[in-house]
Amino acid sequence: MDVRVAIVHDYLNQMGGAERVVATLHSIFPEAPIFTSIVDYDKLWFEFRDADIRVSWMQGLPGIKRHFKKYFFLYPLAFESFRFDDYDIVISSSSAFAKGVKKGSKALHVCYCHTPMRFVWDYKRYVEKEDLGLFARNVVPLFIKGLKDWDLKTKDRPDYYVANSNTVKKRIRDYYGIDAEVIFPPVNTSRFKPSRGVDNFYLIVSRLNSYKRIDIAVEAFKRLGIPLKIVGDGPYKETLMELAGPHTEFTGWLNDRDMAFLYSRCRALIFPGEEDFGIVPLEANASGRPVIAYRAGGALDTVVEGLNGIFFDTPTPEAIIEAVRKVEDGRYSFDPVEIRNHAIKFDTKVFVDRFTSFVWEKYSEFNGTPLKAGCTDG
Repeated sequence: MDVRVAIVHDYLNQMGGAERVVATLHSIFPEAPIFTSIVDYDKLWFEFRDADIRVSWMQGLPGIKRHFKKYFFLYPLAFESFRFDDYDIVISSSSAFAKGVKKGSKALHVCYCHTPMRFVWDYKRYVEKEDLGLFARNVVPLFIKGLKDWDLKTKDRPDYYVANSNTVKKRIRDYYGIDAEVIFPPVNTSRFKPSRGVDNFYLIVSRLNSYKRIDIAVEAFKRLGIPLKIVGDGPYKETLMELAGPHTEFTGWLNDRDMAFLYSRCRALIFPGEEDFGIVPLEANASGRPVIAYRAGGALDTVVEGLNGIFFDTPTPEAIIEAVRKVEDGRYSFDPVEIRNHAIKFDTKVFVDRFTSFVWEKYSEFNGTPLKAGCTDG
């Protein structure tokens, strides 16, 4: 039986965890086209090199690569302009708009939800550190109301939701009244391995956005006087550099080899913000290194206190300082082998097996017939 599959993602213009998920979906369904609002080919994972990427009319808007957030009110129109009449399965990877596509009448739509729209449902906290002028702060909330209405109107377009964490499962239930399956995102643990020794620095790997709360870690290490390496880039970089002390180094984005080296040699990874899931801590764990994480969000699914990391309970420099001192004082004895074994439970193969089984099972139920061997995308 020939099953035609389409993949949909919000936007392919950054190299984050959500894009890693899409790359894995592409490996499962290599012939499936990837529909997205915009793409920046300079910021694509290597795994997309042979992908059939189909963009919306938004790709031609002036300054879209740099100012894609300012066009937020147009994304619903862009995704509703896609047509999926010729597809049997639509898989959306959504943290905002992709879940709102209109499928064909006979198609199954499975949404892998990274989170419901954060800037709609948690607007105040999302923008409190964004550099919005007075005009924008007065006008944007008017559009937000319309986006929330659209988000609720389109909540039933997916036939099934898969949440990337228990935190997101709760949001889907609270906001949409829908129960979602939880399947953790893929972590390519084979890219990482423990080192025979560690160096005297702590590590942050992140897009440098204000809501990531890297500022509290920068302040903490400025007071501690302990080396901190920050891997990543983003609009908040200059602000963070102004806050940083002399022992903090900003490396920018690194290639996979250099990244794996830093993971394996750091004393611990610092994970200061509340994330929907968070693949980075598991990459550090796959390298045999522990995590110091804020006790919230996806970290609750991945960090086992004393086994592969420790928590701090308030998002403040003082809380991070206290947690780092616990590591420095040797209060915890972390075993790199046990840490890595924990990470392997979240390996890409686990995701592929679980998600593929889920999609085919639901497709079989949706059509009322058992699947035969040899189902393909295309």
